[in-house]
Amino acid sequence: MKKYQLGEFEEIVMLTVAVLYNQAYGVSIKKEIEVRLKRNVSVGALQTALKRLEDKGYLKSREGDTSEERAGRPKKYFLITALGKRAMQHTKSTRDDLWNAIPKVAWNSKMVIASL
Repeated sequence: MKKYQLGEFEEIVMLTVAVLYNQAYGVSIKKEIEVRLKRNVSVGALQTALKRLEDKGYLKSREGDTSEERAGRPKKYFLITALGKRAMQHTKSTRDDLWNAIPKVAWNSKMVIASL
């Protein structure tokens, strides 16, 4: 089902939102991805992915309290929607099916041959 397809970075963002649960906002998501995956994340790429996932209906956002530390701007927290959960389950199921379909002999082979 194409409607449930997630790109790699979208999947990582969704999984991170799930890990952080009620503490999933831009900076915390960015830090969690960078620490867990040892991968730099640009604020722009993350904001674009969050917006895209929200537009698809996979995430919803809510504003937190304002603070002087943030110049009166509230943090924007993200939660996974029921549709987002279905998309994540579909992605996991698809990946699991592919992993399970790899013949054991393929893992025991010392050489992988690729033809161009």
